[in-house]
Amino acid sequence: MGCDALFQPLTINNLTLRSRVIMGSMHVGLEGLENGIHKLTEFYKRRAAFDVGLIVTGGAAVNPEGSGGLDFMTIYEDEDVERWKPLTQGVHDEGGAIALQLFHAGRYAYKIMTGMNPVAPSPLQSPINPDKPAEMNHEQILKTIDDFAQGARRAKEAGFDAVEIMGSEGYLINQFVSPATNKRTDEWGGTFNNRLKFPVEIMKAVREAVGPDYPVLFRMSGLDLIDESTTELETLQWAREIEKAGADVLNIGIGWHESKVPTISMKVPRMQFVPVAENIAKEVSIPVVASNRINDPRDANKVLEEGTVQLVSMARPFLADPAILTKGKEDRYDEVNTCIACNQACLDHVFEGKAATCLVNPEAGRETELTLEPAEKTKNLLIIGAGPAGLETARVAAERGHHVTLVDEKTEIGGQLNYSKQIPGKQEFYETLRYYRVQMDKLGVDLKLGERLSAEDPLIKEADEIVIATGIVPRMPEIEGVNDKNILSYRDVFEGTATTGSRVTIIGGGGIACDLALFLKGKGVESITLLQRSTKFARGIGKTTRWATLMELKQMGIKMIGGIEAYERIDGQSVTFIHEGEQKTAEADTVVLAAGQLINDELAAALRDEGKNVHIIGGAKDALGLDAKKAIYDGAVLARAL
Repeated sequence: MGCDALFQPLTINNLTLRSRVIMGSMHVGLEGLENGIHKLTEFYKRRAAFDVGLIVTGGAAVNPEGSGGLDFMTIYEDEDVERWKPLTQGVHDEGGAIALQLFHAGRYAYKIMTGMNPVAPSPLQSPINPDKPAEMNHEQILKTIDDFAQGARRAKEAGFDAVEIMGSEGYLINQFVSPATNKRTDEWGGTFNNRLKFPVEIMKAVREAVGPDYPVLFRMSGLDLIDESTTELETLQWAREIEKAGADVLNIGIGWHESKVPTISMKVPRMQFVPVAENIAKEVSIPVVASNRINDPRDANKVLEEGTVQLVSMARPFLADPAILTKGKEDRYDEVNTCIACNQACLDHVFEGKAATCLVNPEAGRETELTLEPAEKTKNLLIIGAGPAGLETARVAAERGHHVTLVDEKTEIGGQLNYSKQIPGKQEFYETLRYYRVQMDKLGVDLKLGERLSAEDPLIKEADEIVIATGIVPRMPEIEGVNDKNILSYRDVFEGTATTGSRVTIIGGGGIACDLALFLKGKGVESITLLQRSTKFARGIGKTTRWATLMELKQMGIKMIGGIEAYERIDGQSVTFIHEGEQKTAEADTVVLAAGQLINDELAAALRDEGKNVHIIGGAKDALGLDAKKAIYDGAVLARAL
């Protein structure tokens, strides 16, 4: 059996876990959809079926003002008990265990969503929230403590196997502990012991409400990553006091939502923050959970083999592959659809008020919609283009029983993912390409690389249906001199067919242009300038990672000039343009074009003229705003309809 340390049973109070891996709390936003409770239940059931030790739900608000949003779980009314019973029963039917997270957003709550003023220990507005919170008075604090206790009682009645108190990530409890957000001078603020009183009293009240034999986890912040916040020594004391107050497990969180240090994006090295949990574990006798950027069962196993922490938390890896642990147990690591920590379909969706899903696994959150049924009639399918859209179409169609041939003129699969994987900090895309290579082989997809088809090719004539997933072609901006042989395309640079000098000017400022700039910096290019008409750089990159990209560009000394009114001319050594009403010139050894894309549907038109049944997806259909998330989703949907 693979990863033996992961599958050593562990008993937490009266609950024995079948593995040492917790599926960490994630808000997925399914609750607010039509038939949302059923969708959420199916989401958790899918993951419970594959060896996870304990699932922790998204945050369930313990009172109305503490809700994280319109579609968050709640546990402050007696009706909530009956509402969540089908969910807990569904998880139990799959042999799993599930804990409800008791949650209060504090100053992170949005008035526009809750209809109530956010509350906090002190009236200090968060930089990521438009609403200034009201300072809680003594009576409100006592009531909130009781709200946590009553929420725990209701969770137990609803059939949850445990509760987790959310005291991390900058939410209300964390706000009380931190001197950066708690400026009170009464018994709930000032000294560290006073600031610690709120979480300690909550822990005691919850323990009293659920009794001595019911498992209670406490998620505490191991590292705030906020200026002038809780110190390391204070954090260790916090851990010891929460243990004394009755916690069974300490789950260690990292960073606040307003932190200016990335904590869970792909640019964060794997297992970066495990030492934080290990240091805390040395101070307490109860089990401690390590979390953040643990996305491989082999890595999780190594952490546990060290023997310092007793559990690991993997949250988004269960979005990407519900069966990640079972595959690890069976030594099928190459079959794992690895979470690449892109944030594009999970966190970015949540911050946009959408339900969470997953870029590499569009079935996540759509378990009741994207079902996989055997094909009624086996067909010969020809898919032209082995980028993300074509790969997912091939994978799903082959799994349904079709005979699939996948053709690409390139000698490797992946399309533009092969550009992304080269960007410093984006090497996780190698995992996605590995997953698809393994799936093509496992499912018997006839893969033909390095071949360019014409409308007369026998493969086309033999196909029952044809899918065009040929992606995009770079857009050529209308600038004098743009066709000069010394002007490069971003494709030339990424594919290594051309080299640049030490000073590069890039026309474009979107996601590809920014990636190109970081790629060239990683190759040692000394001076890079980005030029674009828009004033907003890195457009198309999601909210949760765009800020980090811009920060990295600035730290690298990459010059960004936006708001260009017109380009006058271009050659291999300079770009002349109008900016702020003046003619300016950007001198360079090399000029590279990264100014958008156009659809690549020439072959599709020819095939339709021949009367073939053709489907167009991905960049070949819509180049504007295309990304891997949309391409893979398009493939998942089309393949189920063929």
